[in-house]
Amino acid sequence: MTQPLLSIENLVVEFGTPRHRFPAVNGIDLTLEKGRTLGLVGESGCGKSVTSLAVMRLVPQPPGHYAGGRIMFEGRDLLSLPEAEMRKLRGGRIGMVFQEPMTSLNPVYTLGVQLREMLQAHSDLSDRAARDRAIELLDMVGLPSPAKRIDDYPHQLSGGQRQRVMIAMALANDPVLLIADEPTTALDVTVQAQILELLQSLQERTGTAILLITHDLGVVAETCDEVAVMYGGKVVERAPTGALFADPQHPYTIGLMAAVPRLDAPADRLATIPGSVPPPWANRKGCRFASRCPLAIDVCRAEQPPLAAIGTDHSVACWRAPIEEIAA
Repeated sequence: MTQPLLSIENLVVEFGTPRHRFPAVNGIDLTLEKGRTLGLVGESGCGKSVTSLAVMRLVPQPPGHYAGGRIMFEGRDLLSLPEAEMRKLRGGRIGMVFQEPMTSLNPVYTLGVQLREMLQAHSDLSDRAARDRAIELLDMVGLPSPAKRIDDYPHQLSGGQRQRVMIAMALANDPVLLIADEPTTALDVTVQAQILELLQSLQERTGTAILLITHDLGVVAETCDEVAVMYGGKVVERAPTGALFADPQHPYTIGLMAAVPRLDAPADRLATIPGSVPPPWANRKGCRFASRCPLAIDVCRAEQPPLAAIGTDHSVACWRAPIEEIAA
């Protein structure tokens, strides 16, 4: 078997003070193959963005702390690399589209200056060659009139255009791994579709692997090869996209699927998951979802279930799996 491009092994990321820490990411395992797209989904606060920042080794320390595990990328553990080596990977072999395009670009520099800086940090391009490459990148991501817009400031662009610039910066040095953290948040439906189509076409052209972090199941269904569902800092289910949507096996995943609005559902009723997410500092004995789960039994409240295989390429962390159905 070939080695995965990215392998996250039992990763634990904690926040707090040295005396009182709580895990935001609590022992997750993920793998991503070259040229594939892995969707990481879950509600706000489940640890998705912290996972992406951990891969880039951008978790602020303090208050963050890497408490355990490994992040293997092309055979090297990113958590043990010297900072100088990690700096070469960021923006080089690994690109990232950050969550908020409105604040991710420096407002006092033009697009050309920022793209040129990104390119020259990882190559020996001259100013002229870097500018030409920047125009080429802006054209590649579909920004209109790139030769003119390259001298614009971020405030002169719309949200969708800024997101395209962020994608251009992430792809500037032909990364083999692209991390996209909520790349379509706050964009209208038309622009969202354009951004997703852009990511897919770029992947087909360059073979870049994509870790797509989102809470939008529609985006996942349209773009991802595999899906990992996170809850309370842990991966609770992982499967190929088609298998997950056809036969979800964790009660939380089933609840997420049921909560998606449907045209054939009663107009006055939306399905919800009862209860609320326990805070990260709450007692972690047993399954984190047990207090909200309609199938919970004594063992669910006493022991954390392992992420175990229930079929080909389908794993779930649930003592009751496989689940045939849940009573309404």
